[in-house]
Amino acid sequence: MDIKYSNHFLNKLEDIFSESDYILRYEKGNFNSGYCIIHDNKVVVVNKFYTLEGKINCLLEILKSIELDADKLNPKNLKLYQELSLDH
Repeated sequence: MDIKYSNHFLNKLEDIFSESDYILRYEKGNFNSGYCIIHDNKVVVVNKFYTLEGKINCLLEILKSIELDADKLNPKNLKLYQELSLDH
């Protein structure tokens, strides 16, 4: 899958998180990897000062490292999630 670094693609990734059990937040911080995952609370925190490309790359990396309940995703988001997972 070709990754398009646009606000529209970022919104698609954020939609996947909004339908999952995970809460996505953008906050300032000096995370070594640019993000932090708090597994117990199912919270994902991404550095809000990252560029658009940086945010998208972080979200892609996070989606590949966590397990989401695919049953909660609408068909459109499920298809995107599966395409992203297969690239891994």
